[in-house]
Amino acid sequence: PLDMGVAGAAWATTLSQGVSAVCITVYGFWKTPLLRVARRHMALDWKRMGGIVQYSLLTCVQQSVMNFGILMIQGLVNTFGTAVMAAFAAAVKIDAFAYRPVQDFGDAFSTFLSQNYGAARPDRIRGGVRSAVRTAVIFSLVISAAVVIFARPLLYLFIDPAETEIIAIGVQYLHIEGACYVGIGCLFLLYGLYRGIARPAMSVVLTVLSLGTRVALSYALAPLPAFGVVAIWWSIPIGWALADAVGFLYYWFKVR
Repeated sequence: PLDMGVAGAAWATTLSQGVSAVCITVYGFWKTPLLRVARRHMALDWKRMGGIVQYSLLTCVQQSVMNFGILMIQGLVNTFGTAVMAAFAAAVKIDAFAYRPVQDFGDAFSTFLSQNYGAARPDRIRGGVRSAVRTAVIFSLVISAAVVIFARPLLYLFIDPAETEIIAIGVQYLHIEGACYVGIGCLFLLYGLYRGIARPAMSVVLTVLSLGTRVALSYALAPLPAFGVVAIWWSIPIGWALADAVGFLYYWFKVR
């Protein structure tokens, strides 16, 4: 393999995405006549355009809030030294891998809801919500159990076993935050729910609640000697729980 460096890897990633996009477009045009654009399709529907812009802006706001909150937490973690920084970096990688399936499940759930919302099938939406919650909860509990039990071996994938201090901090993080994946699993479902039933602003509200709570608790409690870095670990599931409670209560009293 060539040593391309960071810039070369970035260009390679961009090129691969471009090639994939072209291939998918050609394949879709060839295999699916419905996707072929003709002159009669070249009329601009301002109402649809407005809806697309609204959804896009709210999604941008949601992603920006998430990234800003993550940056603030990372900045606070960095004040606790290199051992905590290294443990946090490794544990976050395990997090991303562990709950990625339920995040994708939330995206699929959003598509299912939007189709039935457009078809005016509230019965299927209610049934889908119940099934999705059961599935997400069971999956999240299984993943949490696996991460808690195998926290140390998982960290060995990223950290030298000789770095006992870093391993101990990472295990502490995974035993606290990793045990609560059911919170983020339900939150992903709520994001998908409110996007699917044309209430994307509620997804932004839940994101602000989750990350706002996390940031506020972390910055308020972590500097205190009685709490320290553990406050950051606990603030994450607390933020998830608060956003979940608001999201489900809103659904129960306003949407259902």
